[in-house]
Amino acid sequence: MCLMAVMPLRAAYMLIPMDESGQKDHMKAYGITYWVLDQGIEAWWLLNYRGGSFAFHHNRLFELECLTRGVSFEIIPDGKFNQILAEVEQPEVNMSAMKLEVAPKIAVYAPEFNNRGERVQPWDDAVTLVLSYAEIPYETIYDTEVLNDMLPKYDWLHLHHEDFTGQYGRFYRGGSTQAWYRENQRRMEALASSLGFAKVSQLKLEVVKKIKEYVRGGGFMFAMCSATDTYDIALAADGVDICANMYDGDAADPNAQSKLDFSKTFAFKDFELIPDPLVYEYSTIDHYLSRRISPDQDYFTLFDFSAKWDPVPTMLTQNHTRTVKGFMGQTTAFKKQFIKSNVLILGENKPADEARYIHGTYDLGFWTFYSGHDPEDYRHLLNDPETDLSLHPNSPGYRLILNNILFPAAKKKKRKT
Repeated sequence: MCLMAVMPLRAAYMLIPMDESGQKDHMKAYGITYWVLDQGIEAWWLLNYRGGSFAFHHNRLFELECLTRGVSFEIIPDGKFNQILAEVEQPEVNMSAMKLEVAPKIAVYAPEFNNRGERVQPWDDAVTLVLSYAEIPYETIYDTEVLNDMLPKYDWLHLHHEDFTGQYGRFYRGGSTQAWYRENQRRMEALASSLGFAKVSQLKLEVVKKIKEYVRGGGFMFAMCSATDTYDIALAADGVDICANMYDGDAADPNAQSKLDFSKTFAFKDFELIPDPLVYEYSTIDHYLSRRISPDQDYFTLFDFSAKWDPVPTMLTQNHTRTVKGFMGQTTAFKKQFIKSNVLILGENKPADEARYIHGTYDLGFWTFYSGHDPEDYRHLLNDPETDLSLHPNSPGYRLILNNILFPAAKKKKRKT
């Protein structure tokens, strides 16, 4: 694209409002902002201003793109925009302005496809759904690419419904007779063998370690559903066999629990493994088996952080509402008692004493864990149809995913707490 095509035509800004009444399609608004950054134009993220609005120099091309994608916008003169910047930086208001500089390069860790072009595992992925809907480009990688040191190419890495412990999602009881399960096991064993590993669990552990190195070096890892707890379980169980014979051909170490090393994990501590290999649960981290919450009362609340003092969690919790409808998954919620003290809880169901959305740092990098499978499908089952996001253009649950996607574009201020 010619540089002149994206230069502002007059002294004005485009404001992309993100409050409840001002935006027709919140998710596509993130896509527009990403697209502007991808043209080499900087943008502003106005934290806590009208739901976390975006702004950039006005251009007729940008205006046309917003109209094409159905994104609400306002054209304001420079003077008005400067007034907004002055307003958000007033010390008595909980707002701030964050400069967005470069569109992050995104990788999604996902299984390969079979000969018919079908994904090996019979479930969809909320992140790829929202990336596609918002028209944000991404690349798909898997174990081979991770082990071949491809991760440093990317600013942002997503993990979703993955079992990093090598137990095939604990689907053995209900899935071992299903064609998709047998096909997945066959392909994973063949992949592990081709990469020099005797077991799938050993392959996944090496992948987990590579991802940890990526985060340490400054990468951003975002995980949902079972990729959250199984990631930490695999780290804690480094060097310990926690897989029963139906998963890896030999018995699990009977003393596995006592050998876990919680100092290696990102988020969780002191959890107990669930030793019965036929139970559809890995450990006590997940609150699913003991929670007693009816679907109509299943909500979690986002914390209200200081935009000036804590810009990182403020970015990650931008929304047009502080209350988000809950949703289930193989990992539905995190029991607070097993969360490390240095982890930030971004969203919680306080009556249930559970966290749904947590964040932390590791050396130069960042990670976020978001429990549940699909923010707009309360109890997503295997082979259920994909969620039609055009029916949920203002989903607060999906906005949290998109906050994480734009986060690496920010010129980060030093955190003061």
